Amino acid sequence: MKRIRGAFSHLERPLRAVPGVERRLEAEYAAVLRELEPMLKPYRDLPGFSRLPSEGQPPDQVLQQLRALAEREEARWRDGYASGAVYHGGPEHIEFLNRVYALFSQANPLHPDLWPSVARFEAEIVAMTAGMLGADAAGEEITGTVTSCGTESILLAMKAYRDWARETRGITQPEVVLPVTAHAAFEKAAQLFGLRLVYVPVDSGYRADVSAMARSITRRTVVLVASAPSFPHGIIDPIPEIAQLARAHGIGCHVDACLGGFILPWAERLGYPVPPFDFRVPGVTSISVDPHKYGYAPKGVSVILYRGARLRRYQYFAATDWPGGLYATPTLLGSRPGGLIAAAWAAMVTMGEQGYLQAARAILETGARIKEGIRGIPELEVLGDPLWVIAFTSKTIDIYRVLEQMGRRGWSLNALQHPPALHLAVTLRHAQPGVADRFLRDLGESVAWVRAHPEERGELAPVYGLAATLPFRGVVRDLLYRYLDLLYTV
Repeated sequence: MKRIRGAFSHLERPLRAVPGVERRLEAEYAAVLRELEPMLKPYRDLPGFSRLPSEGQPPDQVLQQLRALAEREEARWRDGYASGAVYHGGPEHIEFLNRVYALFSQANPLHPDLWPSVARFEAEIVAMTAGMLGADAAGEEITGTVTSCGTESILLAMKAYRDWARETRGITQPEVVLPVTAHAAFEKAAQLFGLRLVYVPVDSGYRADVSAMARSITRRTVVLVASAPSFPHGIIDPIPEIAQLARAHGIGCHVDACLGGFILPWAERLGYPVPPFDFRVPGVTSISVDPHKYGYAPKGVSVILYRGARLRRYQYFAATDWPGGLYATPTLLGSRPGGLIAAAWAAMVTMGEQGYLQAARAILETGARIKEGIRGIPELEVLGDPLWVIAFTSKTIDIYRVLEQMGRRGWSLNALQHPPALHLAVTLRHAQPGVADRFLRDLGESVAWVRAHPEERGELAPVYGLAATLPFRGVVRDLLYRYLDLLYTV
């Protein structure tokens, strides 16, 4: 990777026009994928299926194979080695959710006549989530739907704003103003729905620059975006100021609270410095929030909320002339897993306010312990002042080599870029006794190792460093596409 960066960073013409570069790129791609394959494909030694078996396998045998795989993968997240990923992980909680899912494994909200119970669960999930996020003080009805993930919630919100602006304001080239730290799902929405994204910088504390947002608004702007908190650095944007700006221009303000929506209300009750971010803020018109994160629901459940029923209608789809009959869906999906909706409802009503309050207390206290421990390592610097999603970098050593050393000690952390950094999203798994101390001990040892071995190139560190330094984004995109291709090889 360093060879490619050094050889081609000065070129202004298209990279692939350089004689021989295709061959060199292919060699570099192959080298990177060889390094990644053992991590992504650790089961090459186990029997698998590239074709349907001629006869079905005995159920007991299939279950035995699945248990073996699950047991091999469980230890790292169970013992708190993963950033985010598994947010509760308690065996009794998991077993309870599995039992609920089994009761409704065949349910499909597309057929509310068959499963009116699931329609009720969905409506109550929306109502409970809205109540947690300031619905009572909103001054208007807060509506919404259950979706499959935070990305779908964001996609639906952006589609709603696009269609609202087209119908009510005649805008055919809609623009979205958002900070550079906003989730990548907004870029996906832009590609899918023909939106133009206008990025603004963040300040020294990694909060969206409101003045830059104000300067970026045009007659084509349909919505401003803020995060509570941002995924990279765990920082809450200045939402009251952003919402006021949106309100003054008669446009939407979407708050992406996918990561924090089920922590921040309880953090506020516990006395932590949580700035206003929800529907109590005039001008906030939609919020995305994920029960499958700190709501402790099973994976595959998110919620998109709107101020007022009218805006929600712009996310709907209806076909009125299809020979198959009248067809309408509230979200991007047609059939949806009713079992996940039932399990999310069950998670929320069994946790209750006190359960979420206790969980938030444990996570925030652990986050504070880890944040201060990182600040005690001279080579590291915490970015901003986060509560529980803690990003850190270094000005003296290669932070991606620290990532690699932590990986050798069993940790799975998130690699960031612009600037190069790592982050740990603290969960209940990290609040277990001894986990925070183990993390800080391993982090200190990893930093010391990298400092003592400046000559070592590392194996995966160059892969993580590539995207942060290579000026040609098309090359990075090619590499990511090949990474995705690798996932589908058998």
